[in-house]
Amino acid sequence: MAVCSGSAGLAPAERAELLTVLSEDADNAVRERAENALLGQPTDAFAAALAGDAPAMQLFRHCGRNLVDNPAIATALIKSPRCPVQFLTSAARALPTSTAQELMQDLDRLSSNRALVAALVGSPSITAEQRQQLEELLADKPESESTFAQAVADIDAPSEQRATLLQRLAGMRVVERVQLALKGNREERMVLIRDPCKVVQRAVLQSSRLTDREVETFSSMASLTDEVLRIIAKSRNFRRNYTVVINLMNNPKTPLDVTLHMLPNITAPDLKKLASNRNISDTLRTAAMRLQVQRSPNRSG
Repeated sequence: MAVCSGSAGLAPAERAELLTVLSEDADNAVRERAENALLGQPTDAFAAALAGDAPAMQLFRHCGRNLVDNPAIATALIKSPRCPVQFLTSAARALPTSTAQELMQDLDRLSSNRALVAALVGSPSITAEQRQQLEELLADKPESESTFAQAVADIDAPSEQRATLLQRLAGMRVVERVQLALKGNREERMVLIRDPCKVVQRAVLQSSRLTDREVETFSSMASLTDEVLRIIAKSRNFRRNYTVVINLMNNPKTPLDVTLHMLPNITAPDLKKLASNRNISDTLRTAAMRLQVQRSPNRSG
């Protein structure tokens, strides 16, 4: 009863969690006192308890049934790997945009938790494009070998290795290809960056094993989608590599708004090359010429 009265000297999170346990006690009197005490507990205490290493199931039930509309509680429920599936959907609906966007970047967890993906599809805090990527993760049908044939043929690897990789990819679901994109080797990433699913392409670019040399190669590939090139260009980390920047500038598939935005960062020698590059758009080439003139110390006026 000391827990119910607040005289036990517990931290707020500990007390809140213990009260949820006591609220399901077999003793009616204990249960009633605990339920009354729960009404006066601050939301932060429940959120902190949910963030613990091993929250009690009673805590999940109490928060999932009574507090899930609170963004802090919804966030704590979604972030806990022990959260029961039945509370994920309602928690996803109450997620603040910042949490939803953070989760969308965690492709390792999303590709390993189908229930979480299904819950996030109904979240109002994600974009239509992100919803499409979640739906891709839920797809169970593998692609045919022909989908990956050209990309596999283009990698620098022995023919037997290419044949094995092609067979493996053709038997994989999207979530399995995401895991391979995150944790596989260079050859696998070179193929998966051309995967028809956007979420797989994103996983390649999020891989902790991705090297600067690979990004340099990607930035020069006209076979990639403009969206992949846009993601590379938006990454501050990737843009630190000037080779990536200049490759994007010379890649005819890079979106024009991206190249025009980066144009002022181009060095004089590379600007001169851009101005004479017939493979890029006329608009970009003309802009490069104008900038070259503006930078010229001998320009009149």
